[in-house]
Amino acid sequence: MPDFPDHLRAWQEPLRAQFPIIASHPELAYLDSAATSQKPRAVLDAVETYLTTSNANAGRGTYPWANATTALVERARTRVKTFLGDPRPDRSRVHFTSGTTEGLRAVALDWLPRVLADGDEIVVPFGDHQANALPWLDAVNLLAARGVAVTVREMPYQDGSHDYDTQALAGLLTPRTRFVAATHVHHVYGGDMNVHRIRQLAGPDTVICLDAAQSVGHVPLDLAQLDVDFAVFSGHKVLALPGTGAVWSRGARGPAFAPGGWAGTPNTAGIASLESALDWLDAAGVGRVEEWTVGLAARLTEGLSRLRRYEVLGCALSLSKDASAQHRRAVVTLRHEGIDSADLGFILYSHGFMVRSDGHCQARAGEARTSVRVSVHVYNTPEEIDRLLAVLGRL
Repeated sequence: MPDFPDHLRAWQEPLRAQFPIIASHPELAYLDSAATSQKPRAVLDAVETYLTTSNANAGRGTYPWANATTALVERARTRVKTFLGDPRPDRSRVHFTSGTTEGLRAVALDWLPRVLADGDEIVVPFGDHQANALPWLDAVNLLAARGVAVTVREMPYQDGSHDYDTQALAGLLTPRTRFVAATHVHHVYGGDMNVHRIRQLAGPDTVICLDAAQSVGHVPLDLAQLDVDFAVFSGHKVLALPGTGAVWSRGARGPAFAPGGWAGTPNTAGIASLESALDWLDAAGVGRVEEWTVGLAARLTEGLSRLRRYEVLGCALSLSKDASAQHRRAVVTLRHEGIDSADLGFILYSHGFMVRSDGHCQARAGEARTSVRVSVHVYNTPEEIDRLLAVLGRL
């Protein structure tokens, strides 16, 4: 791992200045971007422009404002496909949701029961976010009520690194495995879960659904290389407004994805913010965002490795900046051996640091004890990390 990317400082400083809430609170360090991101001025302006020039209902009216709103929604669908590196935009679909949780539930309840038959099997990651575990169980229970028995296999994890254990997974997959749920970047351990290996094991016909909530906007996505069938993410974690998200569906395996029920009015202001956020990220360069945030995470983990009484969750081999193991993308989660995590969160806020302190919504195979999660984005700085380490070192 190279030293911190100081060559990007001249790139990052003007970007940080574009976030009004960050610029107006220099005394605070917002370190909770895995929960929700802050919004640049361009996104806020795009929402105001939409609401003050063409606010209307999409797909309903034929007057100019309605037509402009309909065009905005369709343009945003195309924008999502481009941003995700869609290999076949002519056959894929994008459905807007309120976020990752609703998107995964839509796939689980509106699509999955149509492709599973009695005796089929699915793989569920019970060490990931519960939004990528509970909906699949709901689908299995729904089918069971209809007399269709589906077996749930638990995704195996490697001891120590918390990456998916692909060797163990290979032993679980059978000709009846129809569906695998996976996560791109883990929301607690911060690791890239190497989803591309699952396709190699599962073969060409198994459907893979990807929770991309912590990767979209943080790392460049290449859906052609990942070869997944669904990618679901939240707009509010991608610099857009809350209540915004998307389900991308490839449409190559199984029936085309179509949410059930009457669609109703979409969150058009949120969709406008998402389109603007993706434009902003493309202009900034997602590859540089990744380099910057990985550098911040490595700076933090290396500093923590020199402090006594702290446990860093995830792969212990990746703590030093020159380690050969994969480094965390933008998430570092820790515990103090003598201070409760909730108390540690309050202590850190008293010093100006906003972090998350709880169980982080992990599913049943997740951590039994709470922890403190530090998550960064493009607006964070190495000086904030150094100040945080200084405070942690004094405890």
